[in-house]
Amino acid sequence: MTAAADPVSGVKICGLTEPAGFDACVEHGADWVGFVFFQRSPRFVTPAQAGLLSARTKGGPGRVGLFVQPDEQAIADTLRHVALDVLQVYGVDDQQAHAIAQRFGLPVWLSRPVATRADLPVTTLAQRVLVEPRPPASATRPGGNAQQLDWALLAGWQPDFRWMLAGGLTPQNVATAIGQTGAPAVDTSSGVESAPGIKDGSAIAAFIRNARAALRG
Repeated sequence: MTAAADPVSGVKICGLTEPAGFDACVEHGADWVGFVFFQRSPRFVTPAQAGLLSARTKGGPGRVGLFVQPDEQAIADTLRHVALDVLQVYGVDDQQAHAIAQRFGLPVWLSRPVATRADLPVTTLAQRVLVEPRPPASATRPGGNAQQLDWALLAGWQPDFRWMLAGGLTPQNVATAIGQTGAPAVDTSSGVESAPGIKDGSAIAAFIRNARAALRG
């Protein structure tokens, strides 16, 4: 994996399902794009569909595959269709994330749902932690629920590992979120959509522009 595909600081647009959204991410300079391989998500794509989208351009954003409680066979099957730069995993612990990284030789980003300050990790074996709100009990998926994290929970939190802020981020609030949390990287999905799974090019442009300005300080 190249350094450009996994910078410390940057912007990720997740849940790409169609060419226009993917092309907008490339055009406006997203650092990463995410493909969701979780069937209960409205942003689900098959590995073959992700491969077709990814093939629209060489280089460009790092390709991130999102998996929920994956087994190694599911990841291996996906990688036969689409070359991923990062594996983003939900529902596994630190040791499992480390084992996945060792098995496939790819960085693994581990989701860490947060409801209280005590939920913030102190250390990790993952290459990056995604900090996002704990989904409600009624939720049918672990992320992508348009919930916003209570940013005050992160006040003064300065981990010595890479992390990314997710959950309810939009073009309108991303600068405030970065300013309040000190997040070095941000992730959005529903916040730049015109309908579930359909990305809005102008919203993507605004999100990336506003996030980059805030990240520069």
